[in-house]
Amino acid sequence: MSKPVLIATGLALAAAVGLQAARALDVDAGLTAQAAPTALLDGCGDVPEAVALADSLRLRGIAVDRALADLDRRKAEIAAAEARLKTRLFQLREARAAMAGDTAARRAGADLGIERLISVYDAMKPAEAATVLAALPPDFAAEILMRVQPETGARIIAAVDPGQAAILTTHMGARRLATE
Repeated sequence: MSKPVLIATGLALAAAVGLQAARALDVDAGLTAQAAPTALLDGCGDVPEAVALADSLRLRGIAVDRALADLDRRKAEIAAAEARLKTRLFQLREARAAMAGDTAARRAGADLGIERLISVYDAMKPAEAATVLAALPPDFAAEILMRVQPETGARIIAAVDPGQAAILTTHMGARRLATE
């Protein structure tokens, strides 16, 4: 027989032996490269190409086993990182909820303080309230004027300097548009 025919026959025989070996092993457990080359080459040890092919397949099997082990390790690392992220996300959500509660409490306290301040301005004479409001920042003064009784607010604005009254009413209009 010619050399190419022998090579082809050896390769076919090695492939058949490899398939039989794969069937003999537990396929669900994965192919392992632990089989001895002699078990794969029973009766083919005198064909150098078959021996080389079997050795090559064994080395590739070892490389595949290592790659699968590396993938399993990376999968475990990703699962651990995901667990850490979920824990951190839970902590951040709890912190945000706590902050929202704190903010609501502060806002309620500030609203209570503003309500007391407004009752003070409602009780003041309009000229005195106008003097005090003229010294406050325009946006804060406008907030107070928007919350006092309408008649009291009208008297206070009438007692304020016309230029300051224009600024206050502009701020009041802007705040009203922002809340609508």
